[in-house]
Amino acid sequence: MTVDLSYEARVCRCERVAAGTAAARHAKMIQSPNERILGVLAPVVTPFKADLAPDRERFIKHCRWLLSQNCGLAPFGTTSEANSMSSDERMSLLDTLVAAGIDPSRMMPGTGCCSITETVTLTAHAVKHDCAGVLMLPPFYYKEVSEEGLYAYFSEVVQRVSDARLRIYLYHIPPVAVVGITPKLVERLLKAYPSAIAGMKDSSGNWNNTKTFLDGFAGGSRQSGSDFDVFVGSESFLLANMRNGGAGTISATANVNPAAIDALYAACVGESKFENRESELEHQQARLNVVREIFSSRNFPSIIGAIKQAIAIYANDPEFARVRPPLIELTTEQTKLLTAELQAIGFTMELTGTAT
Repeated sequence: MTVDLSYEARVCRCERVAAGTAAARHAKMIQSPNERILGVLAPVVTPFKADLAPDRERFIKHCRWLLSQNCGLAPFGTTSEANSMSSDERMSLLDTLVAAGIDPSRMMPGTGCCSITETVTLTAHAVKHDCAGVLMLPPFYYKEVSEEGLYAYFSEVVQRVSDARLRIYLYHIPPVAVVGITPKLVERLLKAYPSAIAGMKDSSGNWNNTKTFLDGFAGGSRQSGSDFDVFVGSESFLLANMRNGGAGTISATANVNPAAIDALYAACVGESKFENRESELEHQQARLNVVREIFSSRNFPSIIGAIKQAIAIYANDPEFARVRPPLIELTTEQTKLLTAELQAIGFTMELTGTAT
């Protein structure tokens, strides 16, 4: 497939088409605070200082920039390096965001840990702040655990938090966690806790797996009669997800490409008609794939390092590139390669002045 490399021009056109729909969605969210969170969310990267402590000021500014691009926040996910952080650090950062005036109804913080007590503490803390939901990993240290064991874990969390505001989004990421979420487990949890189990993020990278959950639980195909919102873990599957009743995407590269991803989401949910609509949607998806492929390239030590390096480049803020061990930053040569590849597709981020 031949793809037009005039990235900036294409994004501008897509944003103009989607602008009215995005504004309407944002207004509706403000008017209906109890509405379930939908659309594009970023597992927000966590900036670190030289001593590897979380950098609160850079974190707040990046979150504000994402919100300005109509991108919701899923802090403390995989891309956030959450499992390299303590529970106290995560709760303190969430407190910082709320204190800075950032709307918790736009947040879905990650709270899943191997320990039930830590998961309950983090989850109850997010619920106390009226976050839209929590993104919950399964306990992932022990492998080949039974479905009964996983059900008991999630059930225990729901019962211990014991709050009607609780909305759990199950996090399926077998390439990292190995322990996964199955349709039978979802069916059992929805039957037992229909108001607490709100949906899932599928980061399997397997569209057939996502389609199984969509067919079984989303939209008019729900087996339980409860709402169940399916987010894909990569915007590469966003168009397919939306065509099949999905809720949106929670994607690492939303940290750097939020407006273009939201433009596709808005075009999918909007009622506006434009010439060659299906062709345009396919083209928008193809453009998102080009960007995604650069950041996920094996030429870089991790997608997290590449995303942080890109922010550092476009914000003219080298400190933003720092990651916590065991992750490593891009080398000078890798940074040059990333810069060249992004320039080749005309990619840009309006980030100047967002860092301290």
